[in-house]
Amino acid sequence: MPDPAIQVLDGSTFVVGNRQGDVLQQTGQPHGFFSSDTRFISHWELRVDGIGGDLLSVNQREHLAAQFFLAAPTSTPHDESSYSVIRERVIDQVWFERITVINNHSEPISLRLQLLIGTDFADIFEIKEGGLQPREITRRHDATWMTMSYERERFSRVVTISTSVAARIDESSFNYELALEPRERWTVDLTVTPAAEQPGASFAPRLASGGFDDALAAGSAKLADWLAAAPTLDSDCDALRNLYHSSLTDLAALRLFSETVGEGSLPAAGLPWFMTLFGRDSLITSFQTLPYLPELARTTLRVLAARQAQSDDAFRDEEPGKIMHEIRFGEQTAFGERPHSPYYGSADATPLFLVLLDEYHRWSGDDALARELEPNARAALRWIDEFGDHDRDGYVEYERRNVSSGLANQSWKDSWNSMLFHDGTLATTPIAPAEVQGYVYDAKRRVARLAREVWADAELASTLEHEAERLRERFQRDFWLPERGHYALALDRAKQPLDSLTSNIGHLLWSRIVADEHAELTAASLLGDELFSGWGVRTMGTDDVGYSPLSYHNGTVWPHDNSLIAAGLARYGFREQANRLTRGLLAAAPHFEHRLPEVFAGYDAELTGVPVVFPTASRPQAWSAGAPLLLITTMLGLTPSQDGPTADPQLPAEIEFVELRNMNGRGATIDSRTVGVAS
Repeated sequence: MPDPAIQVLDGSTFVVGNRQGDVLQQTGQPHGFFSSDTRFISHWELRVDGIGGDLLSVNQREHLAAQFFLAAPTSTPHDESSYSVIRERVIDQVWFERITVINNHSEPISLRLQLLIGTDFADIFEIKEGGLQPREITRRHDATWMTMSYERERFSRVVTISTSVAARIDESSFNYELALEPRERWTVDLTVTPAAEQPGASFAPRLASGGFDDALAAGSAKLADWLAAAPTLDSDCDALRNLYHSSLTDLAALRLFSETVGEGSLPAAGLPWFMTLFGRDSLITSFQTLPYLPELARTTLRVLAARQAQSDDAFRDEEPGKIMHEIRFGEQTAFGERPHSPYYGSADATPLFLVLLDEYHRWSGDDALARELEPNARAALRWIDEFGDHDRDGYVEYERRNVSSGLANQSWKDSWNSMLFHDGTLATTPIAPAEVQGYVYDAKRRVARLAREVWADAELASTLEHEAERLRERFQRDFWLPERGHYALALDRAKQPLDSLTSNIGHLLWSRIVADEHAELTAASLLGDELFSGWGVRTMGTDDVGYSPLSYHNGTVWPHDNSLIAAGLARYGFREQANRLTRGLLAAAPHFEHRLPEVFAGYDAELTGVPVVFPTASRPQAWSAGAPLLLITTMLGLTPSQDGPTADPQLPAEIEFVELRNMNGRGATIDSRTVGVAS
C-alpha cells in the first residue's frame, strides 16, 4: 500500500484514495470503493470552480473514518484562501461522505462544486494484475440520486449514490451551485450503497442505518465494544502499549462476519488485495490472538469446517478433507475463470486447522466445539495421510493440479521463486516444505490429546502419538544438513534437500519437531548475521544466491514469521533470543506508526538506521497485527489452565513490567511485577 494512500474500511467494504480524499483510477494503484471483490467506484474527484483544493491536513483516528482539510489554491504563499473544504468519510456497511464548504471571507462568494464519479465494476484480480476488461454500464439518475449497474447473465453489480441536497446530475458528475454569505457554511451528505447478486453466493443487503452521524456513532461504538472485550495492557514501554492498541484496532478493521455460523467474526488477511477469508492467514492470526480475542479462533474454525473440501476437483486443487486456502466472490470467480470458489491450494492450512482446534480448546475448555468439529478433524487427518502424502514417503507434499491459475508454491512462502537451493536453483515440484512437516507433527500430537481427553478414543490417540514420533525421527534423517548446520527448507521432486538458510527453521521450533541436539544450532542460525537483520529474522540468509532485501519471500522481514519464531525459541528455552526478536520489532514499530506492515525490507539495521518500507506491503494485515499479541504471550510465558492463565515472565531488559487485566474473559490479571523478575 503506497504511503500516500488513505484507506477507510469496515471489513471487506473499503475505500482507498489519496490524501486529498479523491479516488483516481491509476495503473498500479488500488484506488476505489470495494465490496464483494468488486470495485464499485473507480473515480471520485472533488473540484471547486474546476480545480482541486490544496491539502492542509488529514485526520484519521479510526479505521472507519477519515477527515480531509482543503483550502482554495493561492498564487503565492502569502495569499489567503477564499474558501475551505472539509471532506469527511465513514464506512459502516455503506460509504458515507460529508462535504462542507466554508466561506472564509467577509464578502459573499459564488462557487461551483463538482463531484466527478465513475465506475468500472472491475474484479479485484484485474486491478491487481492489470488488464481491465471493458463493461457495458447502465446509468440512471434524478436530482437526488444516481445508479450505475452492470449485468452478465445472473451476475450483477449495482451502486447507488444519493445526495441530501438536490444537484444537477449527469452520467459522470454531481454539480452544485453555491452562493455563500460571509463566514457561511454549506454541507451536503452523500451515501454510496453497493449491491451484489450472483449464483452460488449470498450477500446481505447493504443498507444505510441512518445518516452520516449515525454511522460514525455506530462504528465508534462497535470499536469501543471490541476494545473493551480485549484484555487491558499496561506497561512502562510506550512502544509496546501503542503497538498493542494498534494491533487491536487493526484486527477490528479486518473483521469479517459470517452468515453461515451465526454471531462472531474472523479476520480477513489484509488490505487492499486480501480482504477475504484465507485459511492459513486466518488460522495463524487466530492462534496469535489467543487468549486475547478468542472469538476469532472460534469463528474461524467453524467457518473453515463448513467449507472443508468434500470432493476431488483438480481445477480448485481440492481433495476431500482439505481446508481451503482462499475464497473470492468477483466476476472472474463466478464464471469459472478463477478457481477461488473456494480455492484449496494450500499444503499447510489443513494441519494448522488441527493445531488451532487444540489450542482453542486448551484456552477455552470448549468441549462442545471440539466435539462438533471432531468429524472435520478426522477428515483433515485422512487428507494428511491419503492426499497430502501422494507418494507415501511419510511427508506432505504439494504440486498444483491447476497449472493455468493455481499457485505454483502452496506453503506460506507462496511466491513463484520462494523454493530455492543455496545456489539459486529453483526447486521442482512436488515439494515437501520443512515447516509443513512440523505442523503435521504438532497437529497429530495435539489431536491425540483431544482424542484421549474429549473424544474418548484412546486407540486413535496412541496411533497419532506413534505416527508423530516416527515422523520426527524420519525428519531428522532427511532434513538435517550436518555440513551446513541447519535444517533444509524442503525436499524437492527427487527428495533432494533444499540447502538454503531460511526463516522456516524457526517454525520447526514452534512445532517442536526439532531434535534436542539440533536446537542450539537452530537458534544460533536464526540470530546469526545471515538471517537476523537487527529488526527481525529475514526470510532468507544473506549468503544464499537467491537473497535480496527486497525479495518478497527471499530476504525480507515478516512480523508474523518472527512472532512464530520467537514462540518457538521460547519453547526450547531460548527466551533471551526470543526477546531479541521482540526488541527488534518494538524498535521498528514507531517507524510504521505503531502498525506493523505485512513485510518490510531486509536491510541490516546498522546500514539503514531505520526499517525500510516494502513497496507493496499490506497494512493493515491480519497476522502482522496478531504478531505483537503472540510476542506478549511469549514474553509473559502465558499458558492456559483450568483456573485461568498462568505466567512465567521473562521480559527484555528495556521493559520493567507488563500487566494484563481481564485475561481470557475471566477477569484474571497477569502482572509481571508480582509473578516474575525481568531479565
